[in-house]
Amino acid sequence: MAMNAQEMLRILDSIARDRNIDRSLLIRDLEMAMVSAARKHFNTLDPEEFTCSVDAISGKIDIRRHGEPLDMSPETFGRIAAQTFKQVMIQKFRDDERSSILEEFTKRVGDIATGVAQRYEARSLIVTVDRAEAFMPPSEQIPGEQFQPNDRVRCLLLDVRDAGSQVKIVLSRSHPDFIKRLFEVEVPEVAERVIEIKAMAREAGYRTKIAVSSVDSKVDAVGACVGVRGSRIKNIVDELNGEKIDIVRWNESSQILIQNALKPAEVAEISLCFELGRATVVVRDDQLSLAIGKRGQNVRLAARLTGWDIDILTPEEFTKGLETMAQTLLQVEGVTEQMTDRLAALGMVSVFDIEEVGAEVLVTELQIAEELGRAMVERASIRAKEVAEQQQRDKEAKERLAKAQAEADRLALLSDEPAGSVEAGEAAAAAILGGAAPVETPTKDGQPADAGSGEARAADILGQS
Repeated sequence: MAMNAQEMLRILDSIARDRNIDRSLLIRDLEMAMVSAARKHFNTLDPEEFTCSVDAISGKIDIRRHGEPLDMSPETFGRIAAQTFKQVMIQKFRDDERSSILEEFTKRVGDIATGVAQRYEARSLIVTVDRAEAFMPPSEQIPGEQFQPNDRVRCLLLDVRDAGSQVKIVLSRSHPDFIKRLFEVEVPEVAERVIEIKAMAREAGYRTKIAVSSVDSKVDAVGACVGVRGSRIKNIVDELNGEKIDIVRWNESSQILIQNALKPAEVAEISLCFELGRATVVVRDDQLSLAIGKRGQNVRLAARLTGWDIDILTPEEFTKGLETMAQTLLQVEGVTEQMTDRLAALGMVSVFDIEEVGAEVLVTELQIAEELGRAMVERASIRAKEVAEQQQRDKEAKERLAKAQAEADRLALLSDEPAGSVEAGEAAAAAILGGAAPVETPTKDGQPADAGSGEARAADILGQS
């Protein structure tokens, strides 16, 4: 324990700097460790018997017993007392460091941090952030993303927990707030609150939709976020390893917001049903797959962004649903066309909607008798069941046709017929589905008939299966 007083203070200063611990706390720890060493040397249990004070400037140690200066120096305490001193100091330093980390990182929750990847433990990524070890659980990682040791990791400080002997720092790269913070870093207008992020929906690693608005009419919110030639958004996309980001213009009108949220698809018509919180969106046939998106992602994110359940229909499906609803309800005595038109205007565009809203809403909105409202719902429920069964049959038939066509194409490739020929495809389809061999393809002016005739016969074959 022999040590120069000034050298001891230098060591304390170094620890205070490196570990971000208050120097006065370390001096207090030193005093408590010295008292423990003295009690160990004299084998006493009385906690009040010894006191110690360390001069913060000179480093002089003053140990007293029952208030009287001790006639021996700490160096003469012996090996066991020195070991006690060391253990107490280490424990106190750890406690102070833990408290310091807890205090520091609690203030930084919600901020972006940059750390260094260390290793994976039980699928959680361990990252060193500043002087602390943090972890990113699998649920907070971007799917498919892997880090190697010493890789730079930019992430969100999601949570800090006091776990007794240690501080648990939770990181995230999949949280929506991570993208918000990246926008604040890359787009000064967002950080300055000139541009406001009004809503966001994210499927980490795949796609994000973000709705923005500007408090300054001179600032184009979408343009500012994208940047000159896409420079700002490119930096964010690169950080997220290619995750797609759709920036849409916020609008207080739900109809306009839904229309913006479904971009790049073009919307023909939107019908809102406030009772159900549902938006029925009509798009042209050529825009249908674009509006729905890969595995339904576009419409799913748009729904989360806007807060509306969104149904995507083609004009034909929309018109058919309206007609079915009108025809079904007009069968109920007392229902008029004005009533069905009113329901359509309220966003109730199918028998399923009527069944779901219930009689009470119909009575209130149409100002009709309760019995009539119940009769309308009952009739709609019966028809809804029939429609659902028909839709299921159509779906199964479509799936069978698709499977048969796929198998037909495969067999056509294996046959002597030219790949993809109508005759080969029909023969294979007939063989698969157990139908009769197809008749000779009718011709017109020496040319094969149009493709529709082949499709019709394929449908006939399905009907025979």
